[in-house]
Amino acid sequence: MKENLLRWSFPLFLQLAVCTFVTAQVVETTDVERIISTLAADDMRGRAALSPDIARAADFIAEEFRQARLQPYVEDNYRQTFEVTKVFTENESIKINGKALNVDEFIILNSNPNLSWNQDSEIEVMEIRAGDDFSERFRDIVRNNANHNIVWVDPSFAPMLARFKKIFSRENVIPKQASAADGPSKVFAIKKKNIKSFQVDASTIHEDFPLFNVAAVIPGKSKANEFVVFSAHYDHIGILDPVGKDSIANGADDDASGTTAMIALAKHFKKEDINERTLIFVAFTAEEIGMFGSKYFSNNIDADKVVAMINIEMIGKDSKFGPNTLYVTGYHHSNLAELMQENLKGTAFTFHPDPYPQQNLFYRSDNAVLAALGVPAHTFSTSQIDKDEYYHTVKDELSTLDIRNIKSSIEAIAKGVVGIITGEQTPSRVEKLTD
Repeated sequence: MKENLLRWSFPLFLQLAVCTFVTAQVVETTDVERIISTLAADDMRGRAALSPDIARAADFIAEEFRQARLQPYVEDNYRQTFEVTKVFTENESIKINGKALNVDEFIILNSNPNLSWNQDSEIEVMEIRAGDDFSERFRDIVRNNANHNIVWVDPSFAPMLARFKKIFSRENVIPKQASAADGPSKVFAIKKKNIKSFQVDASTIHEDFPLFNVAAVIPGKSKANEFVVFSAHYDHIGILDPVGKDSIANGADDDASGTTAMIALAKHFKKEDINERTLIFVAFTAEEIGMFGSKYFSNNIDADKVVAMINIEMIGKDSKFGPNTLYVTGYHHSNLAELMQENLKGTAFTFHPDPYPQQNLFYRSDNAVLAALGVPAHTFSTSQIDKDEYYHTVKDELSTLDIRNIKSSIEAIAKGVVGIITGEQTPSRVEKLTD
């Protein structure tokens, strides 16, 4: 890992004025560097949720909570454990007009023990066309479409499809309580000219598998039954094909940066001891493969008792609004960000509405389930997703981040949320999507 390069060029006294606007020191720069460099180290091997490597990251986060003397949220070891079912593909093939596709020309996401489709099957046919945002369309179809689909992918996306094939490998994950036939199957295949017939075949085996969030709590005083949640996901995508000699997707920005902020806030508020409401700090697992950790957590807490959720995702670089800014997904769905901004009067830090509304980020991150249940649950980020060339690559390393940006974001959240944790401010609720 290379030393972080400080990119700001304006005078030192102005830097200090901007970066140290919180009266009490929230976190030392050295501690930010220590936490994020540990989480993004090569020996974490990319923190893939379905690998043994994720346990090392979980143990590290738990030890940070333990040393700060936070109480476990559920279990003595800080792990909130649940099970999913790993679905392994034994055999898979696709033929178009009788000709077999290469293995890197299709992805089959299937939990059924035996799948067999052809042009006469009752399935929804969709397309990802040239000019579409492939990643956005792929994720939207997988996460939000409840039908069985075959999706014809424009040949211009062949490299992207092959890359996604390596990420998804031959494993799929479904909730443990689901039967093999419950989930919709998704097939993505490179579109060929003059498709007259096709045949899709796949068979799978199933294995129950434990996953775990890492969570701690600071009990409230006068309003102990009202919760404020601080969260980030600690998993990443693991090992990729080598680029040069590097095959580890370290995930420094995504989301070791957010996890570092969550840990720093936990330590800070434990020392401050000012919370009237109960504070919950949680590192979610399996965000990268379907937000399983946040879904489990959110479905196992009384949403009516959650006053606010501050989810932190990728804060390692300047946002498009410049230094000392964070954008907030779903900004106008509640007044959480506005209340927090009130508490930053006299500082140079500002919160902004999400600049990427077309991406629907409000319902695509770990805040989504609680937001749908009416909680003012928002994700705070600086990621310039339209130009981040390191996202989901082996180059997402500590050397690409601005530690000052992470520190100033932590301090802004810490000061901005004071009125909410002390019970003096209560953000408005988000409109529920479901009853």
